[in-house]
Amino acid sequence: MFGLMMERPLLISSLIDYAAKYHGRSEIVSRTVEGRIHRYNWADAQARAKRLANALQRLGIRRGDRVATLAWNTHRHLELYYGISGMGAISHTINPRLASDQLRYIMNHAEDALLFVDLTFVPIVEALMAELKTIRHVVVMTDEASMPAQTALRAPLCYETLLAGESPSFEWPTFDEKTASSLCYTSGTTGNPKGALFSHRSTMLHAYFMCMADFVAIARSDSVCPVVPMFHVNAWGVPYAVAMAGAKLVLPGSKLDGASLHELFESEGVTLNLGVPTVWLGLLRYLDETGKRFSSLQRTLCGGSAMPETMIRTLEERYDVRVTHGWGMTEMSPVGTISALLPEQRALPKEVQYASQAKQGRPMFNVELKIVDENGVALPHDGVSRGELLVRGPWVIREYYKDEAASRVAFDNEGWFRTGDIATIDEYGFMQIVDRQKDLIKSGGEWISSIDIENIAIAHPDIAEAAAIGLPHPRWGERPLLVVVPKPGRHPSKVEILSLIAERVAKWQVPDDVLFVDELPHTATGKVMKRSLRDRFGDFTWPAA
Repeated sequence: MFGLMMERPLLISSLIDYAAKYHGRSEIVSRTVEGRIHRYNWADAQARAKRLANALQRLGIRRGDRVATLAWNTHRHLELYYGISGMGAISHTINPRLASDQLRYIMNHAEDALLFVDLTFVPIVEALMAELKTIRHVVVMTDEASMPAQTALRAPLCYETLLAGESPSFEWPTFDEKTASSLCYTSGTTGNPKGALFSHRSTMLHAYFMCMADFVAIARSDSVCPVVPMFHVNAWGVPYAVAMAGAKLVLPGSKLDGASLHELFESEGVTLNLGVPTVWLGLLRYLDETGKRFSSLQRTLCGGSAMPETMIRTLEERYDVRVTHGWGMTEMSPVGTISALLPEQRALPKEVQYASQAKQGRPMFNVELKIVDENGVALPHDGVSRGELLVRGPWVIREYYKDEAASRVAFDNEGWFRTGDIATIDEYGFMQIVDRQKDLIKSGGEWISSIDIENIAIAHPDIAEAAAIGLPHPRWGERPLLVVVPKPGRHPSKVEILSLIAERVAKWQVPDDVLFVDELPHTATGKVMKRSLRDRFGDFTWPAA
């Protein structure tokens, strides 16, 4: 016998309707690309999203069509999130930091029908326009006064003019909650980028858990600033979760330097920030140089790559900002684990707590994790055993979009998704990424974790960033080389750095040399491009033993 319950589909449109009805006066503040501060509320955003939906229909967009965006975190991008998915089309956010050949591939593979672009990225589209096979219209996300006077775009439309001509009345359609809502491609570090197609249901479930008290805990009382971009995995689902909570949303636009972010946090009373560690490098440098502090910021969710334990300590002890690690992937919508400490962990010494916070954390409800050896045999959750990390759950993709070959490789026989990460899981259920499979260093038949070396190096007070890479060695097969970016005005020595590492790892795991560089190459999502470093230093000559 089935339960006698009402069935209402979980649709993204219900989020903005709820926010407008019950939290309509809650603010949405954004720095525009034109350089202004724009303010309105959730009720205003809903009305404009409905104008947008009407405009999309008039332009011939139908259910299931892909509508692409190349845009910063602004109020207009937020309207696209809801207007596109709400009317039944698919919101395809594209990372403008990708190489031009990847951008061309992505838009053609997705068969995007319409493209919305911020002024900043118009030159990118101009260079690609002749090769985009399916784009029928390009809409520049600005007002008439700021439209480019001369452009290679074919008859571009103006966003504000487009919306002004439409009615704010629109009846959101009702359809199956498993209908596709959003599309995001991986950064394509190996081969072509791969598409992850999310559904309304998966997006809504993800938003529920972002609001849970023991996870990200987004609440009506928060002022939330996602520095993580809306063009990458839906800003970790924040635009949806904030609407669900009715919180204030603060969107930073294109100004992501330390001074600009600090000013925005202070002026808008930001309580929760989300971003990658490279963002915090700039912010902490600014605070260190100016002596400024935070008056409202209470916590930060950090992901993309591991935040070093020393940075966690600095934020909590010097600036009273609580740090929570998050981990996930494009294929996971993306958040899968959170390092929110359990009560029994908070009873442990502070040093032990920091070590747990530096891990990627325990899974959200319904996200399952396991680690397996090279034969696919499950390994114990003892915090020591290391294996490939596999995941499954209601917001994990079951296949890649229009890519059967990649899908066959990415999933095991039971449907678990292979993350490509090597991890441990401890007795509290806290997972820690040890390394990417492709970044492990095999020296003399033994594996060395590049992440372990980097985390120790970052503890040196004069080091801003560090990357350990494996390079060919005539005797050992591979040996680790440490590439370091010193903090401004600091001059750490090789001897100091290697001595620090030698205190924490076995002698054979200590890098054979240290190189100093001005900056490390990063992917479009803020991760260090180790493949680029291996190519750059491929002919490195090892020092004499």
